[in-house]
Amino acid sequence: MSVIKVSIVSSNEEIFSGEATMVFATGSLGELGIAPGHTPLLTGLAPGPVRVQNNSDEETFFCSGGFIEVQPDIVTILSDTAERADSLDEAAAIKAKEQAEKDLSDKDDNIDYAKAAAQLAEAAARLKTIQKIRKNQ
Repeated sequence: MSVIKVSIVSSNEEIFSGEATMVFATGSLGELGIAPGHTPLLTGLAPGPVRVQNNSDEETFFCSGGFIEVQPDIVTILSDTAERADSLDEAAAIKAKEQAEKDLSDKDDNIDYAKAAAQLAEAAARLKTIQKIRKNQ
């Protein structure tokens, strides 16, 4: 069976390096399913889960956004923040989501609405990733 090499790199460290039979991620224009021999592609990566499948084994990671580069035999994911999904802190994600919602509803002129909206999107994506893992266990 054909495999592709996969690297998931955050701004601090390489989170994952290995082989896969399939990679699933959310690109800036929608869901991506990447198999060995995929057409070359470079696109933005939306905050959310990245699933790396190797036959029947699957690992899930959370990426805060970034870029995904696909070559026929290599997939590289570059993200500001990337972590193994099973290490995500649900309580912290809920707290971050609530804080971002509060900031967005605050009528104070000192609020950076774009930043608050981005924080809300990332917190919601973290919670979505946690829920997907629970559903698959």
